[in-house]
Amino acid sequence: MSSIIELSQVGPNPKREVGCALPHVLLVLDQFPRTMGGGERAVLKLAALLPQYGYRASILTFSANPESFALRSSPCPIYLLPLRRTYDLTAMCAALDLGAFLRDQRIQIVQTFFESSDLWAGFATKTMSDAKLVWSRRDMGILRKRKHRLAYRLLAGLPDAVFAVSEQVRRHTIEVDGINPAQVRTIYNGLDLSDWERVPGTTKTSGKLHVTTAGNIRRVKGHDIFIQAAGAIVPHFPNVSFSIAGDVLEPGYYAELQALVDGLQLTEHFRFAGGVNDLRQHLSDADIFVLPSRSEGFSNAIIEAMAASLPVVATDTGGNSEAVKDGVSGILVPPDDPAALAAAILQLLSNPSLAKDMGTAGRAIAAENFADKAMMQRITGVYENLLSDR
Repeated sequence: MSSIIELSQVGPNPKREVGCALPHVLLVLDQFPRTMGGGERAVLKLAALLPQYGYRASILTFSANPESFALRSSPCPIYLLPLRRTYDLTAMCAALDLGAFLRDQRIQIVQTFFESSDLWAGFATKTMSDAKLVWSRRDMGILRKRKHRLAYRLLAGLPDAVFAVSEQVRRHTIEVDGINPAQVRTIYNGLDLSDWERVPGTTKTSGKLHVTTAGNIRRVKGHDIFIQAAGAIVPHFPNVSFSIAGDVLEPGYYAELQALVDGLQLTEHFRFAGGVNDLRQHLSDADIFVLPSRSEGFSNAIIEAMAASLPVVATDTGGNSEAVKDGVSGILVPPDDPAALAAAILQLLSNPSLAKDMGTAGRAIAAENFADKAMMQRITGVYENLLSDR
């Protein structure tokens, strides 16, 4: 009996669609946690868009929190293949189940996200079926352990294609993982700009200035640098406030941030907004968007801030410089440098016309380079090439 369980049923029963003419794409990711990050949201978005471009989508995961947003709003069927380890007898049986599932559902393309999906599910896909394999690389390997680094090198020839979320990630994939450069495509995150045409009305108080960032609270996001910069800014602009929008993923780090706010006497100027359901509303109350990350593959929050016509101050790491044009749509600063971050924010606070011009330029750049249509044309173009090789 197969260990694969269907968690989410959307539309007609997929088992009755086996004869469907649309090519079937399976999106595989390690987990759907209670608090989803950019990777999980990207999977749901891709699943929702694929039918518009002539593909049928399903999702498979190894772990799912019952309270995950994904299970309540999935655009396609979600399947659970429980997997605790990838190297024991249970994992071998699970690989057989996955192979049978791929054949039964006539999966033609498997696109994986994160380490276990890339390595374990990727290996099972190539050995148990004739489906084409696509790896999705969204970061610079910040969460990898030594075993992952070794496995990626050993299995460099496994995928038929690799999607990198930025040019920096593409170079890392080629240089560190040893992937054939001809197989790696840079495909930027897409944004539905029509969602940003009607940004909610601002609730800003006249004369007040607001600087914000968005990202789940983890040390890699550099929120402590943001708070230190705020401490240097308030003496020059006593009417400025700061906020962080994001769920707490590292409680110990969150406690450090709270202590830092207290220690710098920023309590009246700083707010932890928690997870926000409507980022457009949150950004509509801001004058400047900041991304202080220590490491970043490619930030959805940056292009969302650009779509909201906000000037962006971001660290020059990962793909940030591919979104933010330094001096045009924002300012790039070194990571882990609160003084440089504070200076850039002060420059924009001191020059509102410059901030407005940068916000306008950012909106135009987002429309030209980071629209959903461009992302999907690149993805499905690779799919078509892979299927033509079958």
